[in-house]
Amino acid sequence: MSQIIRDITEVARCGAQYRADQLSPMGLKACHASYLTQICAEPGISQDGLARRICINKSNVARQAAVLEEEGFITRRPSASDKRVLELYPTEKALAALPRIREVLDRWDGCVTADLSSQEKQQLAALLSKMKIRATAYMEGR
Repeated sequence: MSQIIRDITEVARCGAQYRADQLSPMGLKACHASYLTQICAEPGISQDGLARRICINKSNVARQAAVLEEEGFITRRPSASDKRVLELYPTEKALAALPRIREVLDRWDGCVTADLSSQEKQQLAALLSKMKIRATAYMEGR
């Protein structure tokens, strides 16, 4: 494994632990931040669509959606056009939690990029975007 991938993985793991620490008082796990930000941004997104959007296995999305529904953060409803498809909608509880979730995500971003100049942040974002495009293309084509 290259040093770049090791470093990205370590930053991701530290970020997950940070999110877990910060979000647990609200009854959320680290992974729930990406689920809820996407569901709130796109109410009615299907479970499969969410899985593709956040690059998570469909079965994990189904499992975590069930947890979020049980905790009152989302509702799952059959699609009007295809009853086999479950659409995900945020509840008032999710919408109320969203500002805190965004604050946690922004604070982590600020923490890990604090020593970078504006130009370095732009360069890093551009390079990581290129890597993400390649990674998602691979996952979609397998």
